[in-house]
Formats: sequence, structure tokens, C-alpha cells
Amino acid sequence: MFFIFYILTFMKISKPSSIFLIFIFLNACSPSDLKKVEKPNIVWLVTEDNSTHYMNLYNNGGAEMPAISALAEDGVIFENVFSNAPVCSVARSTIITGTYAPRIGTQYHRKMKMVKLPKRIKPLPVYLSESGYYTTNNAKEDYNFIKEGKVWDESSKNASYKNRAKGQPFFHVQNYHNTHEGSLHFTDEQLIDGLELNNLDSIKPFPYHPDTPTFRYTQSLYYKHHNDVDKEIGKFIKELENDGLMENTIIFYYSDHGGVLPRSKGYLYETGLNVPLVVYIPEKWKHLNPFDNGTRTPTFVDFVDLVPTVLSIAGIKIPEFLDGSPFLGKDLKKADLEKHDISFGYADRFDEKYDFVRSVRKGKYKYIRNYQAFNVDGLYNFYRYKMLAYKEWYRLFNEGKLNSIQSQFFDTKSSEALYNISNDPYEIKNLAEDVNHKKKLKEMRQELENHLNLTNDLSFLPEPYFVSNGLENVEDFSKNHKLLIKRLRNISNLVFHDYENVSKKIENALNDPNPWVRYWGLITCSNFGTEAIENLNTINNLFETDKENLVKMRAAEYLLLNDQKIDTEKIKNLLKSAKTETEANLMLNTLALIKTRNPNYKLDLSKDVFSKNWLPPIRNENALINRRMNYLTNNE
Repeated sequence: MFFIFYILTFMKISKPSSIFLIFIFLNACSPSDLKKVEKPNIVWLVTEDNSTHYMNLYNNGGAEMPAISALAEDGVIFENVFSNAPVCSVARSTIITGTYAPRIGTQYHRKMKMVKLPKRIKPLPVYLSESGYYTTNNAKEDYNFIKEGKVWDESSKNASYKNRAKGQPFFHVQNYHNTHEGSLHFTDEQLIDGLELNNLDSIKPFPYHPDTPTFRYTQSLYYKHHNDVDKEIGKFIKELENDGLMENTIIFYYSDHGGVLPRSKGYLYETGLNVPLVVYIPEKWKHLNPFDNGTRTPTFVDFVDLVPTVLSIAGIKIPEFLDGSPFLGKDLKKADLEKHDISFGYADRFDEKYDFVRSVRKGKYKYIRNYQAFNVDGLYNFYRYKMLAYKEWYRLFNEGKLNSIQSQFFDTKSSEALYNISNDPYEIKNLAEDVNHKKKLKEMRQELENHLNLTNDLSFLPEPYFVSNGLENVEDFSKNHKLLIKRLRNISNLVFHDYENVSKKIENALNDPNPWVRYWGLITCSNFGTEAIENLNTINNLFETDKENLVKMRAAEYLLLNDQKIDTEKIKNLLKSAKTETEANLMLNTLALIKTRNPNYKLDLSKDVFSKNWLPPIRNENALINRRMNYLTNNE
């Protein structure tokens, strides 16, 4: 109607006879003309916490999901789809904004505080709503940013596309929780019952898992949850059919990130990132599909690609500043799309657990950069370790009952790892030291470095500093710290050289006036280990006298990792000086690492060690500080 009014006004048409003629003209338009403004309905069916490795559609022996398989018969199976982050809030923030989380400050799970989105970045439903769509979400959001204004028309457990206006296109997200990690938090009693009632002979544990009844039952139960969620999906698809919507609705099925058996969710291995994606496109909209229905494609897809793809099929102009690109839409070519073979991943904080890791997958090769290689994958995390399989795995490691592959999870890591996914799908053979892969290693390292430079990865600055200074205007914060971030990356990359060739640069970093340069100088020392022992006096001095708490704790970290004695009272006083919960949590991560590596490590931390107003109630087990405190004081 606005378009008609505009024509009438522009042409100064006011006579009733003229208006009548225009009305006749519009009604005489052919169906092909009217179709130009028609838009498809778009549905996302989203399961939680499952990678391709657990589905028979992708991996023989995995869970059968008949509803998804039926959708795939009339759709496209994407084989190389990656959540950019292996945890829900970070992944979902990426999905809905189309931007890499470390670029806009949404990379930490769970958020201590929410970041304000840059003005030019809008959540996907806003673009769609502006184009006439009715947008609904049932029901999980879990974003790490502040929602300003209306984002969804409906977002609740009761949200439904059925409330739209007659003839209005809709975008609906239906979330399913049956496969979530929490569904595997069963008790010892439930495990005993499960072992009695289930035949587990057909279950084949992954090579890095110990082959025990606990792991077999956990995997078997996880498959059952896949069956359950598939039934729910089948009911929803049937409802679309009953409503006569299938021929006008494009359906995406995917998971919000990888699976939850130990070493998947929270980790940048393929089991944490490589997710299923099946897209059904009806005949009416086949011109938007570069692929043939009933086929598979090796095209690489990242979660940052979902926003531009939906905008593409909805006929909405794609903003230039989005990080992804469409893989469906008019005028796209299959041959061009299947040349795309690169994906980037990021891991930062998972609840109370920090471990700064980045990854790049290119073709069959996977590169992982561990910026704090002295960490262990198995670093204690309250929510992860509610799973009996995690507890058993750690116990068997401490009892010396694991083989070398199963023990990797608790061993210190290398600064970089290279895997050939075709030959080594579970990433257990690191090729980084293989002379035959030296060229490939450097190539992959540079791919990641180029990406970090392009996105100006904010995680090189500690989270407490960002929370205090960057939440209100992340773009200005990023711009103002670009040169510093590049400098910090260069310091972190000193580990690629022989120590004697970079020792002077490390010494300079430790004595730099900027606290974050000193901070990364200390992390680099810890990565080098005893090779950097010549800096012991300087590191001791930083622990005793530095003005920045986080620098002091990184100094303490080096000392503790290298068997240097530290006065416990000085550690406690350092914790007492914490200015925020975020700062305290990051400092406690170091102490948790020491204890995970050495279960006999104990620290007498009284309940009043933190005397600040921000300290959460001691009975709140979900407060991140209390989780760490309980672990360190053996109270859980």
C-alpha cells in the first residue's frame, strides 16, 4: 500500500477514475510478477549439544533419527558445518549476529556482564521483521549481548508462528533440549540400574575414552536422547504438513554446537565443533538452492554464515560488515560454494574455566593453537564434572590406568597441534612436530594469524579488563587497542622460536610499563617452562610488587608450575585484593590448574578470603567463585 500511495503522490494522481485504472492494472499483474515480492517461510529446528559423530546420518553406528533422515531425502546434507564455538551462549550469539564473537566481545560463557552490540549490528530477527516477517523463537536465546528494542515478535515457551497475520511470512526457531549435557548428569544409583537394563555390546567408545561400562552407558543414553528429540522434531514437521505449509517453508535442522561426551562440548576438537545441518527446500523455492535435493555437499559452512544465508533467501540485502557469506540463495553456484573449505573456532571461558584456544580447519587439515599450553584439557569444571564419565576418567588417570591416547586429556598440551582429519578424525595424532608436515603447519599457522589480525581478537586482553572498559562501545575499544593487541599476539608467538633466540624479547616484555605486555610475557615464560628460569628473579619481583593483580597471579602461576615455593598467605592476600568477581575468577583458574595437575595441592581458603561486596552467597553453588572455592577447599 505504501508503494501505491507513493506512486499516486509522485504522479499527483487524485481523480477517482485514475485511481480505478491503477487498481485494475495491479490486479492484472501476472503471477510471476506477484511472486517477486513473495517470501518463503523459514524454520530452524535446533537441537542442543550434538555433533555429527553421534548420528547415523553422518557416522555409522550413531543414533538413528528417522525424522531428520526423511527431511534429508528431500533436502541437502551439509557434511562440513561448524559451530564457531563449542558452547551454547557463544555459539548462539554468533548465530544470531553473523559476527565472530571475539570481534564483538560475546566470546565468554557464561557472561559476567552483557556487551552492547555495535549500532550497525542487528540480530537476525530485526532484519526479517523490517522486511515483513513474523519472527518467533521457542524458546532458548542465551545471548551474551544486551537486547535493545524489540528483537522477536514472540520469544517464549509458547511462541508460535501461528499468531502471524494472514498471509504474513514467518521465521520460526524451535529449540529442543533432550540432548543437552544436563541429561547425562545421572547418579551412581541410576548408572547401576542402567547397566542392568541395557545391553551395551554394540556401543563403541571413542579411542580417547576409556572403554568402561560407565562410558558405554553414557554414550548409549546419549543415543537414546537423540531418538527422543527426533520424535519431537517429527511431530513438529507433521504439524507443518497439517497446516499446509511444507511447500512454502524452508527448513533448517542443526545443532547449536558439538556433543557432550567428555572432550567435546567446551573443546575445539571436531566433536565440539562439527555439527549436523540438513536443509529442506521445497520445489517452489528450488531456485534458491544451488544443490540438488537428496544429495550431500562438502561445502564448508560456519555459524557466521547463517545470518547472510537467511537474508539471502528472504531477498534482503546482506550488510557488508557481517563476517559470513550465504550458502543458499538466488544466483549462487554449487561449484563456487564447494570450493569454500575453511572454518575458524574459538574457546575462551566456560563457566569458571578459562582456556584460551583458537582453531582453523582448512580442507582435511585442522590446526589448534593453545595460547596457554601449560593448561590441561581436563582442567576441573564444575558443570562438566557433574558427569560420572568425567569423574571416572580423571580417577583412572590418577590411578595410572589409562593408555597414552586416553591420558592426553590430562597431559599438558603443545602450543600448536596439526591433525589430518581424513586419517585421524578424532585428533589423537599431533603432526606439528612431523618434519613432513612442516610446510602445512606454517601455512595453517598463517591462516589463523591472518584471521586474528582481521578480527582484532579481543581475547588477548584479559576479560576483567574488557568488562571494565569495553562493554559500552566495543568498536571504539577494539580500535583503540588494535596496536596493543597485535603486540600481544607477537609476544605470544615467541613460543615458535628457540628460547635463546627470543630470550631478550621476553625479558623486555617482563619489564615493559604496560601491564598486559608483562602479563603475556609471563604466559610466554610459562609456555617455555624451565627454559625461562633465568627470569626467576624478575618473576618473583612481579609476584611481590606488581601493581596489577592479574600480572601478580600470572607470576605466581609460573612459580607454581615450576615447583617454586610460594608463601600461601601471599596468595590469599592477592585473592583478597581482587577488585571484581571476574578478576577473582580468572585468578582462581590458576589455582584450579595447579590442583588438577596435582590433586594433593591444597590451599586453606577461608570463607571470608573475599571480603568484597560482589562476593555471591556461599550457598549458591552456581556462582563461579564458589565453584572454584569449593573445589580448592575439597568441599565438594
